[in-house]
Amino acid sequence: MKPSEPILMQQAAERVAEDDPAASYLHPLVPGEVDLSHGAILYLDDISVSFDGFQALKKLSLMIEVGELRCVIGPNGAGKTTMMDVITGRTRPDSGSCFFGQSIDLTRLSEAEIAHAGIGRKFQKPTIFESHTVFENLELAMKADKSVRQTLLARLSAEERDRIAETLRLVRLSDSADRVAGLLSHGQKQWLEIGMLLMQEPKLLLLDEPVAGMSDEETERTGELFLALAGSHSLVVVEHDMAFIEKIARKVTVLHEGSVIAEGPMAQVQNDPKVIEVYLGR
Repeated sequence: MKPSEPILMQQAAERVAEDDPAASYLHPLVPGEVDLSHGAILYLDDISVSFDGFQALKKLSLMIEVGELRCVIGPNGAGKTTMMDVITGRTRPDSGSCFFGQSIDLTRLSEAEIAHAGIGRKFQKPTIFESHTVFENLELAMKADKSVRQTLLARLSAEERDRIAETLRLVRLSDSADRVAGLLSHGQKQWLEIGMLLMQEPKLLLLDEPVAGMSDEETERTGELFLALAGSHSLVVVEHDMAFIEKIARKVTVLHEGSVIAEGPMAQVQNDPKVIEVYLGR
């Protein structure tokens, strides 16, 4: 498949993002033509990845449905982060296929091209513009085709203001719209970054340990947010907090040593002998 954006633009975006991770929000997310006719948004088939002889992924296969909230769990070293690296183009698989919808081969695209196609990833540590207000962070994420100065000096349309207001409401930061982002709590910074991703209208969200370091109240609110997003977005949540997973899980995939060892509803997975042996430890 030919990338929908000019190659030079992608390379420029990658160079800026390498210098300043937060600057990746300043580049346009142009949704690609994603064929969802078969009801699935992500396919991984027999993905294998090795690093200096270590097999990080071993013939990993996974399918995520449109609008699904999938939880992925497993012990350290199970391959969870490598799996997300493959999906987002940070790591190239040694073998296997990875498709976004029916026709977009992710193994042929750069990280920037994959983001532009409609896949958003949230890392463990929030990446936001700490010296700007919450509102300005969302504005910067939305007006991705302009510089910071151009964006903040430009006049917002009523429609754009409504989009920001709706996102603020969704991530529960309406009361903090004018607050400098650097003063937010850890949990609020996580919500802000999720809001910034939502402003770019991704079809698939990858969320890596989103509740790590959060208070109990923040964790509960994050679970409510993810449940609200499911349906209108597809979500893959990688998390070690089993109490959190139990509250939001609809379908759980368990990884161990680079492969899927169990998949299904939470109750089924919790009672799987192999999962108990290698992960739950009871």
